Amino acid sequence: MSVQTQSCAQSAHCAPCAATDEERAYAQIANVIDLYKDKEGSLIQVLHLAQGIYGHLPLELQKFVAKGMGIPLAEVSGVVSFYSFFSTVPRGEHTIRVCLGTACYVRGGKRVVEALQQKLGIDLNETTEDGLFTLEVARCIGACGLAPAMMIDDAVYKQVNVNKLDAILAGFKKAEGGAAA
Repeated sequence: MSVQTQSCAQSAHCAPCAATDEERAYAQIANVIDLYKDKEGSLIQVLHLAQGIYGHLPLELQKFVAKGMGIPLAEVSGVVSFYSFFSTVPRGEHTIRVCLGTACYVRGGKRVVEALQQKLGIDLNETTEDGLFTLEVARCIGACGLAPAMMIDDAVYKQVNVNKLDAILAGFKKAEGGAAA
C-alpha cells in the first residue's frame, strides 16, 4: 500500500485530505475492529476484512489488530500463518491457486504449476511484476472430480491442462486492459 497524500484545493491542514491511503485503511480497519472486538470467535472475520481493506497483513497491521481486539499478537500471528488465504506480503490483483491434492496431482496438477511459473515468470507464492497475478498451490480445493483443478480468485477451472492456460489467463489480462497472452 502506497503512502501518498491526496492533493486538495483546500488547506494542507485539512485532515481528510492530508490523510494517506495507509491512514485511511487503518481507520477503516479500526472501525471493523470496533464492530467485532466483543464478539467471540471473530478474529478470522476481522483479519479477512482487514486484508480486504489493506491488501495483506504485515506485522504492523497484525499488532494493530491484536491491540484493538485486546488479544495477544501471538494469537493473531498464529491465525495469519496457519490459514493459506492470509498473506503477510502484497498480493496480485488475482490469486491463482492450483490444486495439488492427490487427484489433481496424479492428473497433471504439477505440470500446470510448472507451466504457470514459466508463463508468468514467477515462482510459487510470488506476484507478477505488473501486480496482476499471485501464484499459489492448494492441498485440496474440494473439486477432486474435476481434476486437475485450479482457482483464480473465487472461480474454479476444471480439467485444466497446459494447453488451456493461455486462454484462461488472456481473459483476465483483457479484463484488466492488458494484452492477451
